[in-house]
Amino acid sequence: MSVAKYVIAATADFPAGTRRLVEVDGRAIVVFNVRGEYFALLNRCPHNGGSLAEGVVTGLVQSAAPGAYQYTRQGEIIRCPWHGWEFDIKTGKSFCSAIRARARPFPVHVEDGGALVEGPYRAETIPVHIEDAYVVLEA
Repeated sequence: MSVAKYVIAATADFPAGTRRLVEVDGRAIVVFNVRGEYFALLNRCPHNGGSLAEGVVTGLVQSAAPGAYQYTRQGEIIRCPWHGWEFDIKTGKSFCSAIRARARPFPVHVEDGGALVEGPYRAETIPVHIEDAYVVLEA
């Protein structure tokens, strides 16, 4: 069985530190560019359904000892806007110790434009013609 592929954007139009919300087969998926690497999560917090696309991208504050704090993994954590639950953008793993839930990840990768072949990437065409100086679209 072949896996369906969906073109999200040209890499030049999707800079590091940004995200895109897309719909694929009726599912909202948020795609992140983390320093040139791409990751995708279902746009639904497993806790209560908040939109991860609307969340804050942040990092982790870690402490090895009292008073010793370190900010790590900048740009790799998404915080749900509803209740602040945090998830690893790369894996979907939760950083809330009270739960074992994870945001559903999806595989995403970069393909050379020359490698894309005719088939699943074909745009739908709609016939258009002119009738007495009116442009008519047939849908």
